[in-house]
Amino acid sequence: MPMKLTRPLAALALLVATAFPALSADAVFPPGLRLGMVPLVGLNTAKTFPGFESEDGSVKVLITELPPAAYGEVVGAFNANPAGSNGIKPDKIETLAGLAYFTTESGKAGTTPVKRYSMIVPGTGFSGYVAVQVPENASKIYTDEAVRQMFATAVTRKEVSADEQIGLMPFKITDLASFKDIRTLVPGSSIILADGNESSGYESKPFMILGLIGATPQQADDRARFAQEAALQIPGVRESRVTMSEPIRINGQPGFETRIDGVSGKDKTPVTVVQWIRFAPGGASLRIIASAPRDQWPDAFTRFRAVRDGIQPKG
Repeated sequence: MPMKLTRPLAALALLVATAFPALSADAVFPPGLRLGMVPLVGLNTAKTFPGFESEDGSVKVLITELPPAAYGEVVGAFNANPAGSNGIKPDKIETLAGLAYFTTESGKAGTTPVKRYSMIVPGTGFSGYVAVQVPENASKIYTDEAVRQMFATAVTRKEVSADEQIGLMPFKITDLASFKDIRTLVPGSSIILADGNESSGYESKPFMILGLIGATPQQADDRARFAQEAALQIPGVRESRVTMSEPIRINGQPGFETRIDGVSGKDKTPVTVVQWIRFAPGGASLRIIASAPRDQWPDAFTRFRAVRDGIQPKG
């Protein structure tokens, strides 16, 4: 009789134990991100988002980066209301990245009951964020304790190589024009090249943001209006004034160049900003925003053009 009880219990214990991360294993960093962790057994690199997922896609672990202030805001909310609200009680855990805060709640994905876990950890120049979703039928393997153990393996890295970040972009960047600080803004979608950095701020030195935007106008008159409106809405630039806006050809494709003068940053640095949009009929268009303090503009503009002209399609 004891043998009949022991075997299934031993099998269950083994199944549950194998869900825990191997603490001696190396953390896995999603491409382009500075936050990683040791995934639970049965989870592999996700195909359509940064993080991990089960083979059938029902268990998901999303990993991303948030602005650096996000972590402090969560800590403040936790200290102000440690009991939580709406039945969601926050908790904290020591991780390899530092003290993290997380919540657990029940919900539904469509009609499927699920458990959701959210964790935020401190980083240098960013806040790391992890969101986990476990359907009810997998909760006996991916238990609260298993997820907690996975959270504990969260770790940050100081830098992501320029090659790794650039390799994620849907286009080639063949000339970096001596920019040294390369930082992904949205993995696979936008990237910043800068002389400054997150700690000192970007506005006081030349920098560029390269990315793709969705559907754009096809008619010339509409493109002119679209380009000017987009330039005047560039985040971080205040007291903006358009000084030039005209159609151009960029690597043989129709484009638009718009320049504005304004001020940027907490010190109200006078800057000149150029926006280039390379229109792609029926597809995502390339948008480049390049900014430099006005007294550094002539040299910076030469570098900006070198980067722009060196952007090539992949394949």
